[in-house]
Amino acid sequence: MKSSASSRLERRTGKRESVTKKNVRQTTGPSPLTPAQRREVAQLAAKPDRQIDYSDIPQLPPSFWKDAVRNPFYRPIKQQVTVRLDADVIAWLRQPGKGYQSRLNRLLRAAMLEDARNGNADSRG
Repeated sequence: MKSSASSRLERRTGKRESVTKKNVRQTTGPSPLTPAQRREVAQLAAKPDRQIDYSDIPQLPPSFWKDAVRNPFYRPIKQQVTVRLDADVIAWLRQPGKGYQSRLNRLLRAAMLEDARNGNADSRG
């Protein structure tokens, strides 16, 4: 049987491995805080908001937030639950087709955000 040129194994030179090692950077995260930095952070965290000087931070106009969108990479953690719903509600959610649980989640999230916008975040019950 004659081997094809496309199936021949390439001889390794070892160069690729060394190039890869040079191109890969290890990231270890931020360096740990010194004891002095820890004390400073603790003092700042203990300071009441009314004592914080915001004069060097400009107030953002409402137009700044007009086109703001949620981070497109934001993915909340899902939690599996069991819930009892009326049969007609389930039928309505399933009517458009696949994805009724996602539709239910979207409806509940919209209601939650609307409730929070109206200042009723603690009125669940």
